[in-house]
Amino acid sequence: MTGALRAGERVLLRDAKGRRYLVALVAGETFHFHGGALAHDDLIGRPEGTAVRTNLDARLTAFRPRLADYLLKMGRGAQVIYPKDLGAILVWADVFPGAHVLEAGTGSGALTLGLCRAAGAGGRVVSYEVREEHQAVGRENIERFSGEMPEGLDLRVGDVREVGATGETFDRVLLDMPEPWGVLAEVTAALRSGGILCGWLPTTGQVQQLTAEMERAGYGELESFELLLRTWHVTPRSMRPDHRMVAHTGFITVGRLLASE
Repeated sequence: MTGALRAGERVLLRDAKGRRYLVALVAGETFHFHGGALAHDDLIGRPEGTAVRTNLDARLTAFRPRLADYLLKMGRGAQVIYPKDLGAILVWADVFPGAHVLEAGTGSGALTLGLCRAAGAGGRVVSYEVREEHQAVGRENIERFSGEMPEGLDLRVGDVREVGATGETFDRVLLDMPEPWGVLAEVTAALRSGGILCGWLPTTGQVQQLTAEMERAGYGELESFELLLRTWHVTPRSMRPDHRMVAHTGFITVGRLLASE
C-alpha cells in the first residue's frame, strides 16, 4: 500500500525511545499514551514516515506496519510463529509465487499471512484449524492486516486429515501442531512428488519423532534447525550486542517427498 495515510488503515507509531504502538486510524478519534494525546486527524492524509507531536510535545513517527511489526502486536488466540522463524520457513520450504500450500493449524494467522504473501495472487493457501475460536482470531488478524480476506486463501475449521478425501494436490505442506506425525499419511497423500513438508515444533523429542516418521513415510533431504536473533546497538563510536535477544522459540524441520520406486 502506498500514498498518504488513510482512515481505516493501521499505522505503527514510534516514540523517541523506540517504543511502538499499533493504531487503527479513525477520523475524529484520539490516541492517548504516556506522552500525551494525538488526534488521528493529524495523521490522516499525511505521508508515511511523517513525524508529529502530541499535546505534551512528545514526538511520534508514523509508518505502515511491516508484517514483522504486525505479527508482534496483533491479537493472539494461539502462540504465534515469530518473524525470525517465519522468514526461514518461507525460504527453506521454498514457498514460491503460484504455489498451492496446505497448512495446519491456522492459529493466530501469523504463518498464514506469510504464506499468502509468498504464494501471491496466483497461489492458493488452504489452512485447517481444529479450534473454531482460534480460527476466528486468525481470520480477524488476517483481514485487519490485508484489508480483506486474500483471494487465494481458504480457511477451514476441522482436522487436516480431512484433506485426504478432497482429492486436492499441494506443492507444499506446513504443519504447526503438537503431533504432526499423526496426520502424516493424509497430508503426504496430498503432496506432489518432490514437494516439501515443513514442521515447526518447540521440543527436541517432537523433532526426533517427526523426523523418524517422515523417513518412514518416504521423505528425504531432511533438515532440522533453530534460529537465534540478536540485535546490536550501533552508534558512530561503538557497537555492542543488545542486552536482550530472541533465543529459542522452536525447531524447523523440512523434508522432500521422494518419488515412489
